[in-house]
Formats: sequence, C-alpha cells, structure tokens
Amino acid sequence: MSRHVLVLGGTTEARELAAELAARPGVRVTTSLAGRVTRPGAVAGEVRVGGFGGAQGLADWLRAHDVAAVVDATHPFAETITANTARAAALTRVPAVVLRRPGWRPGPGDDWHPAAALRDAADLLPRLGHRVFLTTGRLGLAAFAHLTELHFVVRSVEPPEPPMPPDLELVLARGPFTPAGESALLREHRIDVLVTKDSGGAATAAKLTAARELGLPVVVVQRPPLPDGVTVVPDVPGAIALLGLD
Repeated sequence: MSRHVLVLGGTTEARELAAELAARPGVRVTTSLAGRVTRPGAVAGEVRVGGFGGAQGLADWLRAHDVAAVVDATHPFAETITANTARAAALTRVPAVVLRRPGWRPGPGDDWHPAAALRDAADLLPRLGHRVFLTTGRLGLAAFAHLTELHFVVRSVEPPEPPMPPDLELVLARGPFTPAGESALLREHRIDVLVTKDSGGAATAAKLTAARELGLPVVVVQRPPLPDGVTVVPDVPGAIALLGLD
C-alpha cells in the first residue's frame, strides 16, 4: 500500500515537498490549499482546495483518507491552521511536522523596528515616515486604515478588500523580486519606510536589501509563536528525513 502524506500548502516549500514526495514510489501525496489565491501554480500529486472545518474536521479527514503523516508547510503567519494541525495530530496520533523556512535576521546597516502584530506596526509608522511601502499581504489592511495622514503603496498578489487606508496605491505583483527592481520601486514612489512580515525566504527578501541600501527604516512584524510540542524543520530535506523517506 502507498503511504499517504498530507501537505498543508501554498508556499514554495510546500510545492517543492509535494514534487519530492510525488516522485517517490509508494508515496501518495495530497496538497491542501486554502483557496485564497485564485492561481496558486502547479502542484504535484493530488490537490484539494478549501478548509477542513477546524481541528476536528481535519482529524476526521485524516482518518477518512488514511493519512500516515501531515506536513504543515503553510505560511509562517498561518497560525490558525498550524494550531488546528497540532490539535488534529494529537486527536488522531498521526505524526505531524511543521516545515518553516528560517526567518530573516538584520545585518550591518539595517534599521529594523520589530512589531509584535500589525496593529503595533501601525503604531510605529507616524514617527518613522509618511510614504509607506506595505508588503504584509492583502489581508489585515484594516490595522492601518486609521492612518489617514500617511500615503501607502500596497503590494499583494491579488486585490485587497476594505477596510484599508484611504490614501493608497495598489501594486499587484508576485515574487521573486530583485534588489534592483525593489530599489527602483522605492525610489519611484518616494518611499521612506517599509513594512513587512518576517516571512523569511529569498523570494521577497530583495526589498530588505533595497531598504538597507537606501537607508530606510523597516518595520518587521514578528512571527506568531508555534504551538507547544510541535516538531519543526527548516527545509524540504529536513521534512523528507523526518518522514523517514530519505
């Protein structure tokens, strides 16, 4: 019988893991996507779209589909699904691992300002700048909607929904980005402060390089804590090894 692995995906690492698993004899892989992005890109193996209905719904799905292991390879800020996965794994005794790319770290010349959440990032902005490059995604813009005196350039893969800041320009784009391209964007829009989540990875890190080169402050929203007791690996080879498939 094939060993069924559920990958909770949407990230680059999730697609890479699905491709690795699908290529291995005796392994069946299903990738679950939340469905928030209309064109998520090709994914190897089977794909399902939509939520499970909380931890109990996920536990029921694991049992019904004879899942041998779960890999949570969702975005580092997808804290609800990560919590539900940990709970479902405990309910079913299905082994689970969290695949999380390492977070970014400031280097020489960086002017970083950590924020615990989006609302805290908004509180920092008025004293740091007035033309904001906001790259925290299309969700959560409500945290900045009250900042009517600031100009926002918002970049996301798909259009955001209100509430959002009234003085806003929208840039629809998907990474990876280059330092030269990011520097040109920051100059074109006369940006004086950058806001980002600590997503980690190389695809969207170029903006940090550009901000450093231009001497701009960067507000970095910190990752939410992981549930107690979860097993975390930093990359696809680590997940493969922990699943016993290397």
